Amino acid sequence: MADLIFSYRPEWAPLWLVNLAVLAAGALMALLLHELVARTIRRALRGRDIYWSTLVVKLRRPTRLAALILGLAAGASLAQLGEGGVEALRRILALGFVALVGWSALTALDIWSLLYVRRFSLDAEDNLLARKHITQTKILTRTAGTLIVVLTIGFALMTFPGVRQYGISLLASAGAAGIIAGLALQPFLTNLIAGVQIATTQPIRIDDAVIVENEWGWIEEITSTYVVVRLWDWRRMVLPLTYFIQQPFQNWTRETASLIGTTMLYVDYTAPIDVLRAKLEEIAKASPLWDGQVVNLAVTDVSERTMQVRCLISARNAPTTFDLRCEVREKMIAFLQAELPHVLPRDRLDFEAMVRGEAKAPGNPISG
Repeated sequence: MADLIFSYRPEWAPLWLVNLAVLAAGALMALLLHELVARTIRRALRGRDIYWSTLVVKLRRPTRLAALILGLAAGASLAQLGEGGVEALRRILALGFVALVGWSALTALDIWSLLYVRRFSLDAEDNLLARKHITQTKILTRTAGTLIVVLTIGFALMTFPGVRQYGISLLASAGAAGIIAGLALQPFLTNLIAGVQIATTQPIRIDDAVIVENEWGWIEEITSTYVVVRLWDWRRMVLPLTYFIQQPFQNWTRETASLIGTTMLYVDYTAPIDVLRAKLEEIAKASPLWDGQVVNLAVTDVSERTMQVRCLISARNAPTTFDLRCEVREKMIAFLQAELPHVLPRDRLDFEAMVRGEAKAPGNPISG
């Protein structure tokens, strides 16, 4: 076939131009065939599950690169490149093959994570299992993706003898450079290892409610080096992964999303505790936010003027608990104002003792 092609070469056409045309024709035929197959597959999957459409989109570019490599290889088998041309094309194809393998590995990793995660939903009422698996998958996927990129770049450099020899001599004779590079990469490697620890031990998960740096929010994103916390007022706090390994923090949804909320009231000593307790139970039973588990009222402290009354009430998650606390606080205060105004905190004056000069009004001394 090659002899037939080159036997009809025009006299005005140089050999390098014909070789370039053969290689271009091989690449073009391969790309056209790839596009034809891709369209056929897309047409066959039309109306199917959106996952399969996403899968085809993710595979489109790596398979196009594979088709291009095959087309160039087929064209090279027909072209008369000579030793120099063959060597140059061999290196290009080797570099393309390494890139293809790395790209395919990243795509396969992405497809696997997508296939695995689609079995879980964060919108479920009890999403503890979903948060656990999604967190593990995202962290391990990013870590594995980073390793694949590093290995791909390393193998790509190994295809060039000059760079490979330079790397070998550098590792053999310049140990100090390796130490400096290791020190420079220490924060990155530390966070990378911390990411593996978080994925396996899971002190935090995606959508966990946490308190960090005296701020309350949700874990929005976990990357290979940092964590994004979406705060209650929509601000974002970005923290390194090592923070959640080395620093103490509060995780309100570590095992379950249910929480007990606390509301404090300050009332006079004459307040009927049984009436307040019955009112708290009435508010809880009437509220759609209450999960039906915990409701309790107790006197937890006293001062010279008031009693401290603690209202405990539970809800199914942190945001609902906060809303329920506000509801209890507002309705208990409204109840005290309307039904028991005399039990609100107040100052007492002993007028008889003041007349005798034995007592003084607060902030208004009276002499005898």
